[in-house]
Amino acid sequence: MGECLTDTLPGVGAGRVAGGALDHKPHRTSCAQRLREDAVDRGEPVQETAHRIHAHCGVTLLRAHRLARGLTLQEAADGLNDLGARYEAAPRADGDQLGHWEKGRQPRPVTVDLLCEFYASTAQGLGLRGSSQFSSPDEPPAEERAPARRSQQALTPAVAPRRAADTVPLSFEQQIDAARRSVDRTLAVGTVTPTQLDLLDEQLLWAREQYVYTPPAPMIEILLGHLSEVEDMAAHRQPAAVQVRLSELTALIATLIADALMKLGHLRRAQSWYATARNAGDDSGNTGLRARVRAQAAMLPYHYGPIEAAVALSREARILCRNRPTPTAAFASAAEARALAKLGHAEGAEAALRQATEIFERSHARADTGNDAFAFPERRFLLYMSGTLTALRRTAEARRVQENAFALYPEKTGIDPVLLHFEAALCLAHEHSTEEACQLAAATFLRTDPAHRTPIVEERAREVVEVLPPRVRGSRVARELREILALPPGQM
Repeated sequence: MGECLTDTLPGVGAGRVAGGALDHKPHRTSCAQRLREDAVDRGEPVQETAHRIHAHCGVTLLRAHRLARGLTLQEAADGLNDLGARYEAAPRADGDQLGHWEKGRQPRPVTVDLLCEFYASTAQGLGLRGSSQFSSPDEPPAEERAPARRSQQALTPAVAPRRAADTVPLSFEQQIDAARRSVDRTLAVGTVTPTQLDLLDEQLLWAREQYVYTPPAPMIEILLGHLSEVEDMAAHRQPAAVQVRLSELTALIATLIADALMKLGHLRRAQSWYATARNAGDDSGNTGLRARVRAQAAMLPYHYGPIEAAVALSREARILCRNRPTPTAAFASAAEARALAKLGHAEGAEAALRQATEIFERSHARADTGNDAFAFPERRFLLYMSGTLTALRRTAEARRVQENAFALYPEKTGIDPVLLHFEAALCLAHEHSTEEACQLAAATFLRTDPAHRTPIVEERAREVVEVLPPRVRGSRVARELREILALPPGQM
């Protein structure tokens, strides 16, 4: 792996940091993310990944354990608090506190014990001091030699354990048999049948089809209902194959919820849901799904910034696809091309678009004509191609692509044709046809179903005015377009 961009953690010098990090500046989290993904592909245990991140990226051991699991500071703090809820008088933590501990501040011994249990490690393995001092420089205390052993003084279970009765000691053979029976009971705990999973799949497929043309607000309510059912099943121990399918379903539903929130302009919540979708996709181990979730998540920074994040996410998705000719690989490459074009990187955008075209032709996605939010049929590929060509100011080509795309969209298709009309208006604006551009954008906005007239549609309409030359932004048609966009929905 080549050199990584670095940044310095606040409060930590460029030399050796707390927790035994190496004598160089800590790398960016993207470096740890790549190491984690490589480790997942190799099947490497998370503890080894944490030490690899610690050694390679120059971060503290405590931070390396979090990065090895792909958790944000807030997600790790929430997990720590959920674990602490099992015990009386357990400490509470927030993301800021955890960040301070990761930079070298020593938490209280009772918190160290909780961190050990949360990360399934020892205090020494986390680069922290345990509940008591070392008896010698080379001898860790007993509580650090036993992972996740808690301080009995502070972490008392909320429900007192049953007192062990005086029983006859089991023979070695009896212990072996008892252990096997216990494992068998655990394996039999699963409560989800194949029929239940098939029904969930059918319900989600219906939701994916409805999502294409249903307004985002009512769609979120539907999706939350499906997610609640999946979550109830996943809360109990299930066989590995069932747990994988539940993680896949969670990732798909969370992605659709994030996309709907993005359309409604709830950007912070959309970002959080995309993070949840990525976590669930990673948990499933399904490489194609992991790539798809990331490519979809790139839409948020593409529309609202920063564009560089859209390039990074779509590129990460493309790399995960490993050049396999799949619809997801075509989607990721097309998304990368469109984002690069919006950044003004013409050469990179054209190369990514050529790659997307080649993959799309090999993926047989052209034959897909159905409605599915996770499909990538030809009409969607042309939408992304239109966005790329429009941003590159290749307007004549873009308009031909738009005409081909319009012919492929059925009557009930949501906002994609609306976005195409705005692309056409942008082409007119680039060609200095100010009046035609503003009139087309205004007519498109007013024709759009009010339930679909969400902030993302408004942003695209405003973009038409923003790309006009400064000398004509005050023209009559430009003012009329801005006035239409400023009107409350009931007055349109």
